[in-house]
Amino acid sequence: MGGACTEIDIFPNATVAEYGMIDLDENVVNKIKTELFVRGPVAATINAEPIVKYTGGVFTDDSHSQSTNHIVSLTGWGYDEDTDTEYWIVRNSWGQYWGEMGYMRLETGKNLLGIEGEVAWVTPGAFTIHNFPCAENGENCVVDDAGFTTQFYQDPAHNIGAVHERLHAVKPAVAEKSLRA
Repeated sequence: MGGACTEIDIFPNATVAEYGMIDLDENVVNKIKTELFVRGPVAATINAEPIVKYTGGVFTDDSHSQSTNHIVSLTGWGYDEDTDTEYWIVRNSWGQYWGEMGYMRLETGKNLLGIEGEVAWVTPGAFTIHNFPCAENGENCVVDDAGFTTQFYQDPAHNIGAVHERLHAVKPAVAEKSLRA
């Protein structure tokens, strides 16, 4: 639909520091929002069949299966005042020609298309800026002959002060939204 797939032949090396899944329960929406707010995008499975021809708007159709066959990124959430609907902001890998410039809006809280059923998060560990040979377990990814050094991801969840600052910065908008609910 957007052209041929091609491999990535130059890429940095990276390790994973932590990873996990968000349980599907009555608090799943808040758990996903917390992860998005604190660390950023999460991976989610989705039933892609009904969205192949999606061109825009908030997807609210609950008649489709929750069986999944594709992975997307949840990058945030929003609220559509016209329809009084809260939605996930979903980034797809199908390119900017699909949906709303490669994104879609999907209603939250109903596990539509299975979107809230399998959600994974990850934080990077060590990573390199330049591509060079590195062992799979990362043991030799510190310095190579050219002097490239490994950098280390600073997990924002470990800086509670910064999380509180960000929370207080958005608190008026959150409070206003909860009053409408």
